[in-house]
Amino acid sequence: MAFARLITGGIYAVGWMAMPRRNPPHRAEPPSAVGRRGGAWLETGPDGDWLVRAVSGEHAVKSYRCPGCDHEIKPGTGHVVVWPAREPGSAADRRHWHTGCWTARGRRTPTRRRW
Repeated sequence: MAFARLITGGIYAVGWMAMPRRNPPHRAEPPSAVGRRGGAWLETGPDGDWLVRAVSGEHAVKSYRCPGCDHEIKPGTGHVVVWPAREPGSAADRRHWHTGCWTARGRRTPTRRRW
């Protein structure tokens, strides 16, 4: 009859044979920063290629208007900054979107209040 008993150094004794402990399975590596510019990643969609950068709530200090829903993005709200990937672009080319609005942009069109 076989039995397992822990002996020193993480080695188990099974019956009359000593066996080393099992290593845990390797976890998937996080995505590398290859192809990123300043923490931005490339997203391709039917509307073209875009560079996207996440802004955490603690780093969002100004108000912006989301082009997806035309609502204000208040200071302290996490969101994404998006600009065309074809060129680095200037500050005028960047748009601040709610994360949910950016994700749903394929189902919506940009809106603008008309009043």
